[in-house]
Amino acid sequence: MAHDVTLITGDGVGPELAEAARRCVDATGVAIHWDVQEAGLDVMERTGTPLPPAVMESIRRTRCALKAPITTPVGTGFRSINVHLRQELGLFACVRPCKYYPGVRTYFSQVGVDIVIVRENTEDLYAGVEFERGKPATAELVETINRLSTDKKIKTKPDETGVSIKPISVSGSERIVRCALDYARANGRKKVSAVHKANIMKYSDGLYLETARNVAKEYPDIEFEDRIVDNMCMQLVQKPELYDVLVLPNLYGDIVSDLAAGLVGGLGVAPGMNLGPNGAVFEATHGSAPKYKGQNKVNPTAVILSGMLMLRHLGETDAADRLERAVAAVIAEGRSVTYDMKPRRDDPTAVGTREMADAICQKLK
Repeated sequence: MAHDVTLITGDGVGPELAEAARRCVDATGVAIHWDVQEAGLDVMERTGTPLPPAVMESIRRTRCALKAPITTPVGTGFRSINVHLRQELGLFACVRPCKYYPGVRTYFSQVGVDIVIVRENTEDLYAGVEFERGKPATAELVETINRLSTDKKIKTKPDETGVSIKPISVSGSERIVRCALDYARANGRKKVSAVHKANIMKYSDGLYLETARNVAKEYPDIEFEDRIVDNMCMQLVQKPELYDVLVLPNLYGDIVSDLAAGLVGGLGVAPGMNLGPNGAVFEATHGSAPKYKGQNKVNPTAVILSGMLMLRHLGETDAADRLERAVAAVIAEGRSVTYDMKPRRDDPTAVGTREMADAICQKLK
């Protein structure tokens, strides 16, 4: 049976990576009907919006998308397309496997890191509930907080203060922790660690931790523990082999997933998937690297492995296993890999994005 999948080509190096991943997925022999859609800065210049309505319509129809990187301006411009997609489609869980593949350059090559980050996607500081400095609504909010809070007040003046709200709910916490525990059970994982800062933020992170502990009681076959987020970062650097599945609120999940990706060689080998009741979007963890646009230079591994996760989601387990083995074999051989995967980044034997995808396709044959 053929699967309908939306392919979002992105901007910067996105189109090159999308094409590489598409060819590798097709090389597994699984029948995919690709609905190719554009989003990002390039399409914004033509249409006035970085996310045309056709993109959302396609994902709602297929309920499955493979997305190449899209640029998000820092501090200005439109809101993150990634955040918008997750919130509009109800993709409450971001799952990011961070697995070491022999041949990747990393200080932790002898440890065999294999950690899965499960990040809540819709709440916390990424909910986008913000109040801009100098606006009347912001001054009113600061004054209201100072009036209602008996012991802890905002001490800066309303006209020089910006405010972000950190909402965390029982229902949101419950479903992300349950997602992590279900993932652990389904994939033969033994332990789930809930990460928080409940020692300081007692009414937001404290609620998250209390909820996590209650949900974990329903999974006696999975070991459960909790870690304060700053200690968790140190633990991952010192002894990552002790950890299995981590479940985190939104902001901590974003930060810790990059740390975990660094343990296994960087964002170039870190895939991801966003899951919810209305579908799934698969994407690399890294950005769009616009300075490399059109140079056939960037490592395609993360987007290709995101395609592998997509195949698993579609029930094509054998094809997913074969694709992962092909990627691992090319990396282990070390010949047909991009410059960032060579012992020296100026190695003249490094190949381009296209050529690395060619080598993976050849392994699949």
